[in-house]
Amino acid sequence: MDELIIPTKIYSGEDSLNVLSSFRNMDILMVCDSFLPGTDNLKKIEAHLKGNSVEIFSDVKPDPPLDNIMKGVDVFIAKKPDVVIAIGGGSAIDTAKAIRFFGEKLTNKEVACFVAIPTTSGTGSEVTNTSVISDTKNGVKFPLIRAHLIPDIAILEPTLVMSAPASVTAFSGLDVLTHALEALVSKDANLFTDALAEKAIQVITNQLVDTYKDGHNVELRKAVHEASCSAGLAFNTAGLGICHSIAHQLGAKFHVPHGLANAMLLPYVVEFNAQDPDVCRKYAEAATKAGIGPSTLSDKLLVKRIQKKIFSMMRDMKCPMTLKEFGINPSDVQKEMDWLVSHAKADGTYPGNPIEPTDEDLKQIIKKVMA
Repeated sequence: MDELIIPTKIYSGEDSLNVLSSFRNMDILMVCDSFLPGTDNLKKIEAHLKGNSVEIFSDVKPDPPLDNIMKGVDVFIAKKPDVVIAIGGGSAIDTAKAIRFFGEKLTNKEVACFVAIPTTSGTGSEVTNTSVISDTKNGVKFPLIRAHLIPDIAILEPTLVMSAPASVTAFSGLDVLTHALEALVSKDANLFTDALAEKAIQVITNQLVDTYKDGHNVELRKAVHEASCSAGLAFNTAGLGICHSIAHQLGAKFHVPHGLANAMLLPYVVEFNAQDPDVCRKYAEAATKAGIGPSTLSDKLLVKRIQKKIFSMMRDMKCPMTLKEFGINPSDVQKEMDWLVSHAKADGTYPGNPIEPTDEDLKQIIKKVMA
């Protein structure tokens, strides 16, 4: 049975923050990136929350460590908020989801509304059921996956993304492309998720590099922001695959930014999955719809065009193409190869891959991004 459930109300545009003005006399816990307090962006959001009691938790760290999350849970317990508002990149939204999850369990009180306001265009976390948490003591990342974690409201305000550094625009945008290409061929994909994924592929492959070069173009920012959300909706239903399962381990072990790790791996994961004729056909159809190649080309050649497009985008946005170029010694990766493979197989995104890889398959993909 195919399904598409979108419980999140999504508001997009420069006036989308007006939605917050509906909150009155509420106890609000705001979870945001550490650099946001005192900035114009946060002041813009706070201006819509007058008449409410607002507490800010901003001790958010990349790849949210469990220790930091529990500090936020302490604030949740003291505040017992009616509303939780997550503001920032994927780490801030994931932190807020985890704080909400543990906080509600410990207080036996559910929040009335959970709002997500992304300030990067990449994770799609504002419409997904997943919070990726880091267990720093054991050096692993693990996803907390619950339908209850999906935000009630997502606000896509494009001007909030403009302050993102160019590298963040690049890495997070390539993460969107990874979400879309993995959701497109994942085991639970259907017509609805294909439509969302294909549109995200089209927007990112045609507009991300221009957004990287002209970060203050509101229309470009809006399009990429919406594409990120679209890809999030797609993979929340369809699932992901081995690109993410490996990337999570590269992030946990070597601190490679998530979007960059995905981008390095993506061309080789596409190549691997395209061994399946049905998967190859889906990639090819998406490529023609995105204008990556003409329909007169064979499916295999269109897959090659997708790979070349990813490499070209990475070069245009000055992204390291390999782990060595990022600064990681290939011999260090080789030493951790068995760990990377075993943990990739245990990752929550792994089962969605359309082809079941062998351990050797996973090792070969990792080796291709080592040097």
